This record gives sequence, C-alpha cells and structure tokens, in this order.
Amino acid sequence: MLKSMTGYGRRETVTDGKKILIEIKSVNHRYSDYNIKVQRHLGYMEDRIRKHVSESITRGKVDIYLNVENYETADKEITLNKAIVENYINVLMQLRDEFKLKDDITVTSVARNQDIFLTERIEEDEEQLWNTVKTVLDEALGDFVSMREREGERIEKDLCERIKYMRTLVRKIDERSPQTVKEYSDRLYDKIKDMLEGREIDEGRILTEVAIYADKVAVNEETVRLASHFSEFDNIIGSGEPAGRKLDFLIQEINREVNTIGSKASDIEIAKTVVTLKGEIEKLREQIQNIE
Repeated sequence: MLKSMTGYGRRETVTDGKKILIEIKSVNHRYSDYNIKVQRHLGYMEDRIRKHVSESITRGKVDIYLNVENYETADKEITLNKAIVENYINVLMQLRDEFKLKDDITVTSVARNQDIFLTERIEEDEEQLWNTVKTVLDEALGDFVSMREREGERIEKDLCERIKYMRTLVRKIDERSPQTVKEYSDRLYDKIKDMLEGREIDEGRILTEVAIYADKVAVNEETVRLASHFSEFDNIIGSGEPAGRKLDFLIQEINREVNTIGSKASDIEIAKTVVTLKGEIEKLREQIQNIE
C-alpha cells in the first residue's frame, strides 16, 4: 500500500506522574528531514526520537514536538545560596545603622533578591523516562502512519485509474498507427494517379515511399516500452515498499516514450491522443510528489 507524505498524529498522556504531549506532522519533501523540538533538559532524546521514527518514516519533512511536565511531583529543587544571603543581610544592616533607618529587615524583604535562591533540576532516570516517552511516541506515530496510509490509499486508487486509462489510450495508438500507413499509401497512389493522367504507375516506387513513411511514423517500439512501464508500475504499487522515488523515475520514462510518439505522429487522431496522455502524465506527476 502506498503512503502519503502528509500526515498528523498527536497523543497526550498522564503516566508515572508525568504529563507527556507528542505531536508529529509532515509535508512533502524530496528526502527525509526531521525537525525535533524538545525542552532543553530533554535534548538527549533528540537522536533517539529521530532514530525511532525513521524506522516508520522514510521520506518527508517531519516536525516532532515533545513536552514533558511533572504532574504530581516537583521537577526542580530550590535551595539558598547562603553566602549571598549572609552578605545581603549584612549590607542591609549596614545601611540601617549608617543612615539610622527603620529596621524592617524581614524574610519578605530579603526574599525580593532572587540572587539568593539556587534552582536545580532534580535528576531523573533517563532510560526510564525514555521508555515512558517512547510508549506515547509509538501511539502518536501509529495515528500518524494511519493517516498517511488512508491518504496513500486514495492516491493509489487515483493513480491506478489513470494508468488504466492510459493503457486504453496506448492501445488506441497501436490500433490507429497501421491505419495511418494505409491511408498515406492510398493518398499517395491517388495523387500520383492524378499526376500521371492514365499513364502507368511505378508500383515499386510507391511501395518504397510507403515503406519509408511507415518506418518514419512507426511507434510500436514506444508502445511496447510503455506497456512494460505500465507493468512495472503495477509491480511497484504491489511491492509494499516506499514507492515515491521509483514512481517518479518511472513517470519520467513514460513521458519520454510519449514525447517520442508525439514527435513521430503525423496523424491528427494520434496527435490528439498524445496530448491526452501528456495531460494524464502531469496529473500522475502531481500525485506522485505526495507519495512516500
């Protein structure tokens, strides 16, 4: 099954006393590009997250957001910088004595100086936290991949319908091509007959001219290769592997064969069919840009 490169997944869970939020979203990109946003103290998880999601995502511009909050217990410890506290109080007392000020040195007044406090993050078991985060990440990733698969299924259906239609157009060219040679032969014969006004016609010369024309406008090699490309399309779709790059290359080959047929075509019906094929190719190309 094909997967789209556009997807979104989100999970928010409270577990082990922690509130964990993970969001994953992606858009089209030629390669795989991961943008991971985590809190500074969780920076060690970036590489782990990248490695973990890359097992499920092979292509696209992927944004991943992780936020972890302690829900039941504090994640920081506040202590006093006693040296600064002592110095600060001594300065206040000196100020009081020298200028004979009212003594209003209290806990509240001293606490206004934020420099006396030291804030330290409580160390956590990184491995245990990662295992907890990974569980939530897998849930968000599951939603994300499911959305990609649903969109990919719609794209696959559209691509298959277009390839089916293109097969009928190529068969139409195959059937029409020999007829154009016969029509050219008939026109050439009638034209020479009118010019000779009853004199004997050189059948050999006409056959030579028709043979040259037939070789010039022959498209059977191109239609055979197109049939092969269409079969390869079926193989790629059915492989179950990421198909975007392969299909992108294949559509270039299909376009090349159709252009060659267009350059050879001297028949209005074949020319119209080629124009229709090119329109379908562009629609295919647009859809393929969305595939992982």
